[in-house]
Order: sequence, then C-alpha cells, then structure tokens
Amino acid sequence: ACACEKNKRVTNCRLNNGRCWCDAIGSGVTVDCATLTSKCLLMKAEVMGSKSGRREKPKDAFEDTDGLYDPECENSGAFKAKQCNGTTCWCVNTAGVRRTDKHDADLKCNQLVRTMWIIIEMKHAERDAPLNAESLKKFFMDTITSRYLLDGRYITNVLYEKPYITIDLKQNSSDKSSGGVDIADVAYYFEKDVKGDSIFHNNRLNVSIDNEALQFEKTVVYYVDEIAPEFSMKSLTPGLIAVIVVVVIAIISAIVVLVLTRRRKGKYVKAEVKEMNEMHRGLNA
Repeated sequence: ACACEKNKRVTNCRLNNGRCWCDAIGSGVTVDCATLTSKCLLMKAEVMGSKSGRREKPKDAFEDTDGLYDPECENSGAFKAKQCNGTTCWCVNTAGVRRTDKHDADLKCNQLVRTMWIIIEMKHAERDAPLNAESLKKFFMDTITSRYLLDGRYITNVLYEKPYITIDLKQNSSDKSSGGVDIADVAYYFEKDVKGDSIFHNNRLNVSIDNEALQFEKTVVYYVDEIAPEFSMKSLTPGLIAVIVVVVIAIISAIVVLVLTRRRKGKYVKAEVKEMNEMHRGLNA
C-alpha cells in the first residue's frame, strides 16, 4: 500500500516499480500518483463523494450547480465533448466548462475544443501596504512549477494590482501533445488549494509572501478557447435582455411618433389646399 500524495480522492492504492498507482473514486480509472490527476476524474470523484456524504462540507458552503456535475470521461481522463444530465446536454471545452447553451440529447458536439488560455484572478484580504510584486511573482512561479509540475513557459504572466493578483496560463494543442500536465488540471488543483479544499493527500498550500501569510477573499477562473463559445441570446443575463428590450421599445416609440407627426402634417397640407381651391371658386363666381 502507498499514499497518493497528489490526489486524496482515490482507493485501492498499490506500489508498482516504486511508483504509487490508485483507482480514482467514481470512475475506477487507474491514476499515477506521481503527477496530477485529470480534472474530469477529480470532478467525478467529488460528485461521488458529495452523493455518499463521505466528505464533510465546510460551513456556509453552497453548490455551484453549473460548476460541478458528474462528467463523462474518456479512458485517458479527458472530458468527452458532449456532457449530459438526464435529457439535457451541452458541449464542453478541455477544462470541462460548458461552452454552448443547454439542449436536448440530439445535440452534436463534433470536437473537444481546446482551452488555450486560463486566467486566474484572486483578490487578497484588506491590508495597509501592498505586497512586493517581485516576491509575489517568484512565489507563484515556483509553486506552480514545483507543486503542480507545470513547465514555467506556460505561465505567461503574474500581475499584481493591489488587491488583485492575476495569473495567466497559456498552452495550445501542440504544446499539450508534447506531454506534461494540462493547464486545466493545474488551474483546478490551484483553485481548490486557494479555497482551502486541497486535493493533495496531506499537503495544504500555505501562501506566504516574504514570510507573511496571505488570505484570499475571492478567486475567479476565466477560460479562453481556441474556438469562440456558442452562446445564444438565451444565455444573456435578464438585466441585459431588459436593456435591449427598453432600447427596442424606445426605437419603436420614436418611429410611431415620427409617422403620426408626418400624418398630421399631411392633413394640414391637404386642408390648406382645399381652402385655397374654395377661395378660387368664390372669386371666379
């Protein structure tokens, strides 16, 4: 037996040629504990854990219904391009994030679209003095390369604008095919670490810049795909739809006023012509 240091959501761990191999909970797919487990398998394990009540929920936790679902994974651990929940289906990118509206089961997802750019935006807790930007950049570069095994060339930017820290991860299809971990898996591990729900077996991430622990208030992850997402008007927020409707109503109102004004002007012109004709007849008589 062995402990899977990089994934606590596993079972049936065993040593083979000095490496620890385990079965991912929920899928039974064998994973190599020397590297990161794919996001698809991690999500599947988390859903199974939530269903069984095995994992204790933090206080004030609430479910992100569009974020966590029970995914269909390929044997390689990659997401299947088409995901469904009952009779409702949608297409996802390589990060497993929905990139189309939800449809019925007839939906076609021809390919798994590559997420080539992931933007992680964090907001640290209120503090008087700003952090040292160079120390902060070094910490996150070192952490991402050593803890999550991502080649440093895929970390294209670590930007600090108090209180926001933005990390850019970029990796296209040809970069990924050369091996190594996927930026989608790295971002998932990192987000869980920052939110205090580490996937690692017994190794919590302590964010410390110049020997000062850093607390985060908010973390948001944005995804940019190689092909633009396909959302329709239905996916627009109610507020935006309301604004569009108000603008349309305003335009229609303006047209109605213009038409009525022109009609009135036409009536006045006709009335003037009629009166002039009657005056001519009177003079001729």
